[in-house]
Amino acid sequence: MNISTYYQITTNELKGKVILVTGANRGFGRAMTLDLAKAGATVIMLGRDLGSLEAVYDEVLDAGHQEPILYPFDLEGATPEHYEQLQAAIFANFNQLDGLIHNASIIGTMMPIEQYDIKLWYSVIQINVNAVFMLTQFLIPALNKSADARVLFLSSSVGRNARAYWGAYGVSKFAIEGMSKTLSEELEKTNISVNSLDPGRMQTEMRRTAYPAENADKNPIPESKSPAIVYLMSEKSEKVNGEQLTLSNA
Repeated sequence: MNISTYYQITTNELKGKVILVTGANRGFGRAMTLDLAKAGATVIMLGRDLGSLEAVYDEVLDAGHQEPILYPFDLEGATPEHYEQLQAAIFANFNQLDGLIHNASIIGTMMPIEQYDIKLWYSVIQINVNAVFMLTQFLIPALNKSADARVLFLSSSVGRNARAYWGAYGVSKFAIEGMSKTLSEELEKTNISVNSLDPGRMQTEMRRTAYPAENADKNPIPESKSPAIVYLMSEKSEKVNGEQLTLSNA
């Protein structure tokens, strides 16, 4: 299902909403944080690097948008106790969660599975799959408190059509697609909508790592696609559930 990137954000259309974004400190995560805050949402910015989180926090405030919440969090090293603490903090400060956007991931390396470094494989799967599972599981109770909650799994074309040499990253995105569909079926009769999203090519560090010979200047900037995230978190997309979404310029 295609979702247009051409969406006009309305001031305060997400006012009162609390939305957690992983990897909010750079790339697409930074862009969606700025637009969600522009729409009036309180964004819980989750990321490993406090310095870059603070930089985006300052950008949001300088733009005059809704003040976000910083939450430094190491997805690779976090234990169930860390997720429990996050859950408790959300309940203590907001009592509910209206949106959960799984944006953070790492690409690992491009090579045949036969030669793939085992430690790197574990790291990619831990961040891209296991952490996503644990974060979702611990935050479902907070999402259930919302009258209209959304879970969005950021995926990739290589998680829908297998491509040689994409290794752990490709496998992790297939897992994300399966997790998204399974969860949407399990929560079908609740107030929580669940979808996966392939945002397409963008000018990001991950894209440059995957395609070093590509002319990155020809790719869209993340800011050109992030308004669609506001749409997917808004009441205008309330009937979208259990879909494999793709951002389109059409």
